[in-house]
Amino acid sequence: MRIHDTRLARIRPFVGPRGLKSGDFSYGVECNRDGCTTQESKMPEKLKVAIVGAAGRGGGFFKTFNICPHTTVHALCDIDQEKLDKRAKELGIALAFTDYEQMLDRAKPDIVVIGTPMPFHAPQAIAALERNVSVLSEVPAAVSIEQCYELVKAARKSKARYMMAENYCYMRPNVLVRELVRAGLFGEPYFGEGEYIHELKGLNEITKWRRRWQTGINGCTYPTHSLGPHIQWFEQRVVAVSCFGSGHHYRDPRGNLYENEDTTTMACRMEKGGLVQVRLDMLSDRPHNLTYYSLQGTDGCYEAPRGLGDEPKIWLRAVHGKDMKWRPLRELEEKHLPKHWLNPPEEAVKAGHGGGDYWEVMDFASAIIEGRDPPIDLHRALDMTLPGLVSQQSILEGGRWLAVPDSRTW
Repeated sequence: MRIHDTRLARIRPFVGPRGLKSGDFSYGVECNRDGCTTQESKMPEKLKVAIVGAAGRGGGFFKTFNICPHTTVHALCDIDQEKLDKRAKELGIALAFTDYEQMLDRAKPDIVVIGTPMPFHAPQAIAALERNVSVLSEVPAAVSIEQCYELVKAARKSKARYMMAENYCYMRPNVLVRELVRAGLFGEPYFGEGEYIHELKGLNEITKWRRRWQTGINGCTYPTHSLGPHIQWFEQRVVAVSCFGSGHHYRDPRGNLYENEDTTTMACRMEKGGLVQVRLDMLSDRPHNLTYYSLQGTDGCYEAPRGLGDEPKIWLRAVHGKDMKWRPLRELEEKHLPKHWLNPPEEAVKAGHGGGDYWEVMDFASAIIEGRDPPIDLHRALDMTLPGLVSQQSILEGGRWLAVPDSRTW
């Protein structure tokens, strides 16, 4: 059996590292330690924002977009009329729609935030880009390689801009590690780990799309939270993947085994030959750990907490010398963390995902206002999305190494 995707014909067996240039990776709201600043003299009136999936995940973006001095939430969309009406009343939004394209055509937003189930991310982004509406999309960017291709085609024709809302790239420890890598303190990174361990069997029955798109397909079906920070740390794309699973040990309430194996491990070969290992587990009965990472370089290493009182820890040759003992990552915040992280506004502290939800919105809005590509633009979003899609074929072929397409060449 092969996964249903016509573009899999373009995937080749992996034969070795390729030196493809990824372009300039500049993740994060902080272009330097003082942060990104907007050009006040060029500021237009507030940009109108529309949110689809407003009664669910999309609604979480409302407060930050309304706090942002350059945007205002203008319209909401959701297929659940009752919840939509309630949310619109709570937020004081007059324009509310159950039809997405009708919202785009009638509300005429400058920006659309896509907070809907995974299979709708790409089609809804394409519909917006075709109308020259800029897009902030939840993860992943798409659920098939065909969708990725159509996204690229739409983006190239559009005057609008696209960003994927990978908020784990904006979490405080991940931002600090990124700055330390950029400062050369890790030397050359060559190995990393990312794990997303989140038991979701019950949620599969509430948000039923998960049963199809997350646990109903084998492979690394939800990779971007684990892979995204590594893309920024390595400043390279993944050129090939090999995916294995641990077998099937759990059944859904109807007695059917989940198609996704309990744990899947995706080995990612980076452009310069490094290796990143991604573990995805949404089925095992165990405590959650959504944010475990490790990074090994020639001159330093980092490990995120495992739990039970653990904290982010690091060793860097240039900082700690020959004393190879773990030190708290927080000891390096004052010198290396971007200034806006040292004294974040209250809204950022209260925002979800350790402030990531706040900073990604501010970064996106600044990019649109300044007419530049957002940090996680379409190609970088696909650098985080495509490896997981290719892994679905790899696991069907017994873990065979398969090349990951570079969307820049399409």
